[in-house]
Amino acid sequence: MTELKNFDEELVAIRHDLHQHPELGLDELWTSDYVAKKLKAMGYTVHRGLAKTGIVAQLTCGTSKRSIGIRADLDALPIHEETGKPYQSTIEGKMHACGHDGHTAMLLGAARMLAERKNFDGTLNLIFQPAEENFGGAKIMVDEGLFERFPCDAVFGLHNEPVLPFGEFWFRDGPIMAAVDEAKIIVKGAGGHGAHPESCSDPMVTAASIVLALQTIVSRNVSPHEKAVVTVGSIHGGSASNIIPETAEIVVGIRSFTPETRDLLEQRIREIADFQARSFGQTAEVIYERSYDPTINDVEQTAFVRELAKRFAGGDKVKDLENPFMGSEDFAYFLNERPGTYFFLGSRQSEDDKPLHHPQYDFNDALLPIGASFWTELAETFLPAKV
Repeated sequence: MTELKNFDEELVAIRHDLHQHPELGLDELWTSDYVAKKLKAMGYTVHRGLAKTGIVAQLTCGTSKRSIGIRADLDALPIHEETGKPYQSTIEGKMHACGHDGHTAMLLGAARMLAERKNFDGTLNLIFQPAEENFGGAKIMVDEGLFERFPCDAVFGLHNEPVLPFGEFWFRDGPIMAAVDEAKIIVKGAGGHGAHPESCSDPMVTAASIVLALQTIVSRNVSPHEKAVVTVGSIHGGSASNIIPETAEIVVGIRSFTPETRDLLEQRIREIADFQARSFGQTAEVIYERSYDPTINDVEQTAFVRELAKRFAGGDKVKDLENPFMGSEDFAYFLNERPGTYFFLGSRQSEDDKPLHHPQYDFNDALLPIGASFWTELAETFLPAKV
């Protein structure tokens, strides 16, 4: 932390540069060029092209064959910024509303410290990943050979979290983020004049019945010892009060943690849509898409990082989540391939702090030296230099 103080202003400037130039998933062209230029100036071997805009920066010191992966995400969100900050987004309809600009700046700060200190023995793989928010950039990088080209004994990632107190580290063994899936249910009836419902087959009534029946899945089919969410996020159908439409569409968000529960949710959604529709003399097509897997932390690596955090920040600043977050994270695909852990770094300093994905959210710059120095200590501890 003391050494990093001389780099504080530059870290903030980097974060603000990134914030002014937000780019969406797989389109982080300016961001990728900016990050690559910084890393090359530090002496890293910079590999580009995985998942189109992804970067892996490598640096080897000493003779050890051990290696570590540390990830930061690059992408922004399609949100109109309302912070009014002097460094706010210069691109209409796009902003860093999740703090990925801060995550990238922290890892760049650690990259500089690690390169200058050279106090490790092994290989650093600093992974700057695109498309965390929507296109599963982590999975794309894995599918394109990330860990075959850049072997990692373990991989680590963090996320800032405005609902948690500033400077606190929050961990969890096993599941920490949910799997996320989506179901689109298209109910097909027979349209006609609203004044003559007896001559039609109203899909809106069927859709309403399906929505109510879906609420029984978690309460009556999923074990109370398991966590799951089934949320009807939208219903579309019809155009006027005197017209019964041909179809109605229901869009459902689904969250779970285990393969068994995930399969059960899909089965019951399909069954409910089918049988409810048939009971009204109609049909229901279910388009079911599985998205991100659950994020499952390795117990051993979580224990390693937890103990390091206690030495780094003090035991009172290190907590364990009682329950996993129901949000999702494509870091899951890294953890499917390599042991590691994903954790949260609290950023809340005021009750007025805005949550992630809010148009007035802004990453807390005071976290930059904390995150950068912690990544530095983690890498140096995982790859200890020979005495």
